[in-house]
Amino acid sequence: MKNILIACFLLPLAGFAAETTRQAGAASVDITPDYPVRLSGYGGRRAPNTGVSQHIFAKALAIGTDDEGPALLVTVDNVGVPASMRDEVLRRLSVKTKLTGDRFAICSSHTHCAPMLIGMLPNLFGMDIPAEHLPAIERYTRELTDNIEKVALAALADREPATLAWAVGEVGFAANRRNFSLKPVDHDLPVLRVTGADGKVRAIFTSYACHCTTIGIDEIHGDWAGVAQEALEREFPGAIALTAIGCGADQNPNPRRTMELVKQYGEDLGAEAKRLALGQMKPVNGSMTCQSKQIDLAFDTLPTREEWQTLAADPKAAVAYHAKKNLARLDRGEKLQTHLPYLVQRWSFGDDLAMVFLPGEITVDYSLRIKREYDRSRMWVNGYSNDVPCYVPSRRVLDEGGYEGAGAMVYYDRPTKFAPDVEERIMRAVHEVMPKGFLAPH
Repeated sequence: MKNILIACFLLPLAGFAAETTRQAGAASVDITPDYPVRLSGYGGRRAPNTGVSQHIFAKALAIGTDDEGPALLVTVDNVGVPASMRDEVLRRLSVKTKLTGDRFAICSSHTHCAPMLIGMLPNLFGMDIPAEHLPAIERYTRELTDNIEKVALAALADREPATLAWAVGEVGFAANRRNFSLKPVDHDLPVLRVTGADGKVRAIFTSYACHCTTIGIDEIHGDWAGVAQEALEREFPGAIALTAIGCGADQNPNPRRTMELVKQYGEDLGAEAKRLALGQMKPVNGSMTCQSKQIDLAFDTLPTREEWQTLAADPKAAVAYHAKKNLARLDRGEKLQTHLPYLVQRWSFGDDLAMVFLPGEITVDYSLRIKREYDRSRMWVNGYSNDVPCYVPSRRVLDEGGYEGAGAMVYYDRPTKFAPDVEERIMRAVHEVMPKGFLAPH
């Protein structure tokens, strides 16, 4: 069992008196397995990890009193935490605390060098996982569920008087991998600083729209997000650094594939976050409210049995494997999935700041659209949140096709690409949960 680290507090900062005091706490737990386990992220890796290049973590930030109803943000160094795991942790926490689903968010870092989980990317390898590998995957899935619960409870127990402030900077290592020169990017780096009553940093939360795919080694590593957390915790000793991913499904580090670049990107992000944290940030003084809306995203027309049979003969192993699994479902009399459950979540602090949490590997067009339709100076958009069920393309990417638009669905065991209205369904839900006061001025 890994030890849980509770935030301690160093580095006094100016501007504290202008900020409203509230309750906040943070905690961290090492989730690095001490046994071999198959890694997720890349289908070509077929063996358990060969070592550990960097430890990985689950971290939590709790905001608010029990009377107010606490909010809890958890970040996890993993390719994706499935909704089933979030549901189980929430079930446990709702028995022990006053936490509700609207006020509970889990953000995955999407590092491609972390252990595989049951229920996440089940078709990644284009074949059944060997029986001898399953016990370690199942064990790690159970342990991660337990560790998320533990770090959440530790952060809640750590709450003390604190203030919140935020700012937005910029880092530039993400590039649109569908077309490096022509397609959109989102280089915003929002930073939330949690400061204790003694004026010292307790926690820093950052988010950047870029895949954690700088490396693809056979060892456990947090990629640039892990390095950024290390850098910030080095600069603010005792503070907890949490890192999430924005709408980065079509964004890759560029260039990539070396450990030197991993370190460079993480250090660059950490340096920009430090610069902002040491400066004059905007106070987050408003009362916190949270709302979520569960919607369904429709899939496009499903393949017929004959089309599945054709796909089952495809020379691409993942395509054929996916088709054979669906043929077997039809043979058992099962109905194939026609809609995907999708949770749109919003946290806001009065009129000061609104955070949107969107599930899945969601493309950059969503964050750019949200920051056009709402006041971008008060908006923060997170992807890979509360579930990573598949890629979620914008209408543009869906029409263009390709990996993010359609091809990647086989790895997540989804029956086909999304219907053309996927973007509008999500944006309607965003508008339903977002306070009107955040709309962009016209």
